[in-house]
Amino acid sequence: MRDEIVTHARREFPRECCGVISGDNGNPVAVIPLTNTYAGDDFFEIDAGELYRVYRDLDAVGQEIIVNYHSHPVSVAYPSVRDVAHAQWGEIVYLICSLEDPDAPVLRAFHILEGEIFEVGVTITETP
Repeated sequence: MRDEIVTHARREFPRECCGVISGDNGNPVAVIPLTNTYAGDDFFEIDAGELYRVYRDLDAVGQEIIVNYHSHPVSVAYPSVRDVAHAQWGEIVYLICSLEDPDAPVLRAFHILEGEIFEVGVTITETP
């Protein structure tokens, strides 16, 4: 999943990419890249129609969105003031992929609750 997110971030550079990770009982299942409809390079807005379809499709298979991810093409993997202001998904994990050093992408994850940022660990395991 890390590789999928990094590939998505690089493909969208210099714009921010965005997407979600679906889960089953809190366990990550799939990366779902979505369209960033924001006109600029320094923020993201998930296409509302795509997000609706993702919710519908996940509901049909008993999964849910457990992670909202996006990239920071030229800055650190830490929520910006605007990220915090727009964090309206409650207990979901917000994952940021930084391409500040394009050869060494950094992924960090956070909970953002009532304007406060709490970093959570990211475990990357290799799949055979």
